[in-house]
Amino acid sequence: QVQLVESGGGSVQAGGSLRLSCAVSGYTSNNNCVAWFRQAPGKEREGVASIYTGGGYGNTYYADSVKGRFTISRDNAKNTLYLDMNSLKPEDTARYYCAAAPIYACTFLRTADFRYWGEGTQVTVST
Repeated sequence: QVQLVESGGGSVQAGGSLRLSCAVSGYTSNNNCVAWFRQAPGKEREGVASIYTGGGYGNTYYADSVKGRFTISRDNAKNTLYLDMNSLKPEDTARYYCAAAPIYACTFLRTADFRYWGEGTQVTVST
């Protein structure tokens, strides 16, 4: 059974930083894609960043809105995905989800391509 469990959310002032973690279990393939999405109230879920998990791959993809501020990384030995968020803005306020999918899903970050999801962790950025 695949499980993804996010942690690390919280409240922070604009300009601050947070690190989200996602513990992944039951998804044993090394050649897949793991990603972060977010959903703000009244808005559709959107892709934030993705990364391949295969040993020979390091490609990452980011939404334009977070490029240069967010960094996605993974620790395959710990089966953990991270999202380092810096220079946070109020518009980053959302519930953040980690998700897993076959490798092809990384490039376009389409919600429909991701089969496995965590429950999410809330990030609130105040002015």
